[in-house]
Amino acid sequence: MNVGDGLEWRERQRRAVRAHAAADERRRAAEHAEAAELVAWFVAEATRRGLPTERLTARGLDGRGSYRTGLRGWYVDRARTRAVDVDGRFHLLTVAGGPRALLFGAQPQPSPPPLVVGAGGRDGESLPLRTLLERRLETGGATP
Repeated sequence: MNVGDGLEWRERQRRAVRAHAAADERRRAAEHAEAAELVAWFVAEATRRGLPTERLTARGLDGRGSYRTGLRGWYVDRARTRAVDVDGRFHLLTVAGGPRALLFGAQPQPSPPPLVVGAGGRDGESLPLRTLLERRLETGGATP
């Protein structure tokens, strides 16, 4: 094997890695787009059904403390750590917290909604986003 063969092999490997990463990114983008459509459907349906919104609060990453946010929307899980705001954005309601958040409130940023909520979690409990949102619609005013 000469040096040229090794260089060609490395270049083929680099191209294969880049192609794999690009395909993975396209798959993730398609999943996020599909999940965003589900969230938009949920907001439209919740509004049509007159599901009451509420002021959303966030929890500290350590599980202690509750922090005000400027968000209104619907919690979509029992733990009240995932929510959809009235503008159709998905939020994970866990924040760093601290004295500043206590005084001025927390500002959780929207995150891309997953198609499967809890996938890869330690407890092994995962649920399709559609199922989670449908359950929330079925419960009406109560958090599932």
